[in-house]
Amino acid sequence: MKHLPLARRGERLSILCLGAHSDDIEIGAGGTILSLISEGVLVDVHWCVLSAPGIRAREANDSAVSFLQGAASYMIDLGQFEDSYFPNQSREIKQWLTALRDRVSPDVIFTHSRDDAHQDHREVNRLTTNIFRDHLVLEYEIPKWDGDLGQHNTYVPLTAAVMDRKIELLMKHFGTQRSKDWFDELTFKGLARLRGMECRAEERFAEAFTSRKLAITIA
Repeated sequence: MKHLPLARRGERLSILCLGAHSDDIEIGAGGTILSLISEGVLVDVHWCVLSAPGIRAREANDSAVSFLQGAASYMIDLGQFEDSYFPNQSREIKQWLTALRDRVSPDVIFTHSRDDAHQDHREVNRLTTNIFRDHLVLEYEIPKWDGDLGQHNTYVPLTAAVMDRKIELLMKHFGTQRSKDWFDELTFKGLARLRGMECRAEERFAEAFTSRKLAITIA
């Protein structure tokens, strides 16, 4: 397996994170964000949650601030689209994301998986890949009872310390989710251990992504 750095210590990296709901980015790519920051990459992050009503808006903002502590810069955008009805709001969401594209030019985009069983997640992916056509897009995974976890082709190994920090922040900030039977340390650590095994991560944990298209430059 070839190991390629997304960015090296001291380099700048512009990141766009897109999540349908207030805990999605953290679950899918939180460890990767924490790792980049801890390794000294100068990350500029635009963190967008499309549905964050009521108390979940506070959860989304407070969690993002915690995950982005130490970033070179960051901006948090919270949308008010209706949870569970994203396909019916496709036109409005596309306009929102198109306006976002006019303001940011990220080096990498983290978004939902094309094959996610949740209709909101699939719609975010569909619109992301439609609007951001000239960008590196990495699709993250969200564990759920639907059993939609698939085969991935891109991995980011995580240290045990980063894995512990990711879980600590998830459990701290998302009180509205802790009552759900799948939202616990065993789920997150078990999935990361499986992905770590698949990429032979040195410290056993990893996050997995899908990249649909890459252009390889021959210098």
